[in-house]
Amino acid sequence: MRRILFKSKIHRATVTQADLDYEGSVTIDQNLLRAADILPFEKVAVWNVTQGTRLETYALEGEAGSGVICINGAAAHLNKPGDLVIIATFAEVEEQEARHWKPTVVFVDAANRIVPGIQEEIPGPARRIA
Repeated sequence: MRRILFKSKIHRATVTQADLDYEGSVTIDQNLLRAADILPFEKVAVWNVTQGTRLETYALEGEAGSGVICINGAAAHLNKPGDLVIIATFAEVEEQEARHWKPTVVFVDAANRIVPGIQEEIPGPARRIA
């Protein structure tokens, strides 16, 4: 049996742009993509913490160090600059691998810079978000 598990996420990133006229996708700072093990054109879920919307799209590589999180296309109606989002990926894994699975979680600050030192997700309500 194969299971679909949470693979990685960028936690509470700030949307920097929303481009309604682009065809689709989400443009993400290259440094964040690498840290979260997300490839260009990989399917991602975008969960808007601010507005409560959820959508699926694919990732595009943005300029490294720019902090860009640009929601493109029709999804720009659901995500505005300043909104907080979680960008997540999932993977199919074999049963044996699933038993020892550990996802990658990337925490960022308000400028979408990686916060060093936080490496594990703590289930709520044990973690308090600043």
